[in-house]
Amino acid sequence: MQTQPSPRDRHPDRIEFQDPKPLSRSNSAWQKPLLYLSLMLFGAGATLVGLKTLSPGALPSILGSNEPQGATNAIAPSPSIPTAPRALEPSGDANFVTQVVQQVGPAVVRIDAARTVSSGLPEEFNSNPLFRRFFGDALPNQGERETAGSGSGFIVEANGTIFTNAHVVDRADRVTVTLKDGRKFAGEVVGTDTLTDVAVIKIDAQDLPTVTFGDSNRLQPGEWAIAIGNPLGLDNTVTTGIISATGRSSAQIGVPDKRVNFIQTDAAINPGNSGGPLIDSRGQVIGMNTAIIRDAQGIGFAIPIDRAKQIADQLISTGKAEHPFIGIQMAKLTPALKQQITEDPNSTIRLGIDAGVLVMRILPNSPAAQAGLKPGDVIFQVDGKVVEEPVEVQQMVEAAGIGSTLNLAIHRNGQNLAIAVEAAPMDLGANPNSRQRR
Repeated sequence: MQTQPSPRDRHPDRIEFQDPKPLSRSNSAWQKPLLYLSLMLFGAGATLVGLKTLSPGALPSILGSNEPQGATNAIAPSPSIPTAPRALEPSGDANFVTQVVQQVGPAVVRIDAARTVSSGLPEEFNSNPLFRRFFGDALPNQGERETAGSGSGFIVEANGTIFTNAHVVDRADRVTVTLKDGRKFAGEVVGTDTLTDVAVIKIDAQDLPTVTFGDSNRLQPGEWAIAIGNPLGLDNTVTTGIISATGRSSAQIGVPDKRVNFIQTDAAINPGNSGGPLIDSRGQVIGMNTAIIRDAQGIGFAIPIDRAKQIADQLISTGKAEHPFIGIQMAKLTPALKQQITEDPNSTIRLGIDAGVLVMRILPNSPAAQAGLKPGDVIFQVDGKVVEEPVEVQQMVEAAGIGSTLNLAIHRNGQNLAIAVEAAPMDLGANPNSRQRR
């Protein structure tokens, strides 16, 4: 999502993923934070969406809210979002890009979001006579100002259902959708999901052009990739490239709080492309463009369309998406980490195992706490499958679903134990952008 430039600054502000939720820390050397790359979102300025750069000292995040998301199972197309069979076959020259743009371009929209925020000093500055004595009338008065930004989206149903990124419309008071033919509509936010950065909005229109969906689970590196969006205020911009990689975990690209395995592409993506489609050579949408690594060139990321459809279906049905969690903060047990724990004079943990997933923190009142997991436990199997990476545990929690029981094999102070944990729905709190349905 792209910030509107000010007279002083014609370059859009860069928007980055939000810091993971602060966690308590001790002085133990083995609890030193892990480093993550900072990642940029494309959309409204920081004043609109309130996002900031990932702290280089961010700890591994709590499972269910800030843990990496693994690959999801293939999701059948939602009944409410049909997948049409038509597809283009690339010709022997570059003209297939033109065909794709002609087919998909009319269904790509510009999304402008605005929010009113308070400005000026806190009320204490206005009411305290001491401040008035020193500053007099120089103190600014409380007031309101409007922040705005823009992004992209694509129409998935002829009656006005549109997919975009959650950060494009996050906390927006007003959403305006502009079609390629110039028509403008007021947009209603059906629901947003911050963990996957997927949102659904609705406009009051009929007989609109729509996109068709491809199968993002079958993507191969080297395939064509075409992006259409509104970067830097330049509407209906088309860029081409290839699929550079698939299955990039959120931890790999520095956003462990997201539950997505991303598509990597070298098709040029810039601020304002957020929420726009990534398209294959047959004219089918395979992803939703969402982020780039800061200061990198030719490295962009998209949410696989199968994952986006899965979340969007929940948003359309209930106004929110549910995610299972067990409530632990994890780190990979490496030889270096094991040595730090062993040499730490304050540590009471005895490790008789060389590999696994170290439990660093338990969220209070979480399923993990109720099951008896403790900091310092090392998970080495989940449902009989050996695990060595936190992302593997997260994948299995997500795949199990809410209400499912996961059987954990753990190592605790020289002993191997079995603990059963039931995955619970994660409470993301009230979402002011969601249309609540009972």
